[in-house]
Amino acid sequence: MPGDYYDILGVARDANKEDIKRAYRRLARKYHPDVNREPGAEEKFKEINRAYEVLSEDEVRARYDRFGEAGVGGAGAQGFGDVDMGGIADIFETIFGGFGGMGTGQTGRRRSGPARGDDLRLDLRLSFREAIFGGEKEIRIPHLETCVACNGAGAKPGTGAKTCGTCNGAGQVRRATRTPFGSFAQVSACPTCNGAGEVIEEKCESCNGAGRKQETKKLKITIPAGVDDGTRLRVSKEGDAGLRGGPPGDLYVYLMVEADKQFVREGINIRSDLEISYLQAILGCRLKVETVDGEAELTIPPGTQPNTVLTLEDKGVPKLGNATLRGDHLITVRVNIPTRVNNEERELLERLATIKGESHGKGGLEGFLGSLFHK
Repeated sequence: MPGDYYDILGVARDANKEDIKRAYRRLARKYHPDVNREPGAEEKFKEINRAYEVLSEDEVRARYDRFGEAGVGGAGAQGFGDVDMGGIADIFETIFGGFGGMGTGQTGRRRSGPARGDDLRLDLRLSFREAIFGGEKEIRIPHLETCVACNGAGAKPGTGAKTCGTCNGAGQVRRATRTPFGSFAQVSACPTCNGAGEVIEEKCESCNGAGRKQETKKLKITIPAGVDDGTRLRVSKEGDAGLRGGPPGDLYVYLMVEADKQFVREGINIRSDLEISYLQAILGCRLKVETVDGEAELTIPPGTQPNTVLTLEDKGVPKLGNATLRGDHLITVRVNIPTRVNNEERELLERLATIKGESHGKGGLEGFLGSLFHK
């Protein structure tokens, strides 16, 4: 039986297509028979291809998520030779420079086109209340921006580029390779022009020919109400600038929420403790308590028992994506039973004990006070 395809690629079950593709590229590069001669590498390579074949197609992936291997038994075969080469060939184009014509020795011209910029990650710390109510946060993010001086071309203004003499403008160099799967032409990026097919005559002095420069940018992002520790926010097109006119990557902001000294979050509810005296518990009262919205009034019913949980409705966390819905604030009542009382208090309590017919000789006053909360 094959292993779990998500585990084979090392991705989470909610991974998006880009995450799956990146994981596949990394593993295919590591276990490809041309670069890994260790025992078991070939079988591992077949597993990786099978996993990518299933998880890269939405419909097939949905069947796999629901029914496991039984739901995708007909999706391709268990070997590399029968794998649908549509998406996988695109991956190998990146890893090894592309597939040749399976021994035909084709030498087509193929320059590197626009390339999307890298995605970036930023860890952002929030206070407890910032996570609950959201709002705007200003961040500073270092990333690669398109060079203004050369507009990303990498060439000194007023100059251009010439055809690379090593690859004659193809952007690729090829060599024939024999593998256990047959013969094919392995293609790699030209080492002289790095796949561009052109060589810059005079490099831009501002970016040294890279076409991009490292800059630190100030950015305001909106934190939705109700986010929690570990929430990931995607800020579109705020990653590194692309190459050769390619689109920029995205910025992913991972939120880390600080603990609060007074409140504990449980989903969309908030919990806290409230300590009251035994007299307040017996007689009942109304008290001001702290909530994330400020002070609120809480009614303590007469005869409240220790560890009773009282609820303040709609004083919890806004539901993420629908801030009009909020959880509750759950308050656990702790009753403070004194271990010592003055003479006047003792006399009054003993009179009360007599009226109630309580015998507190055994266990003392504390036993009598404790008995008041277990009727």
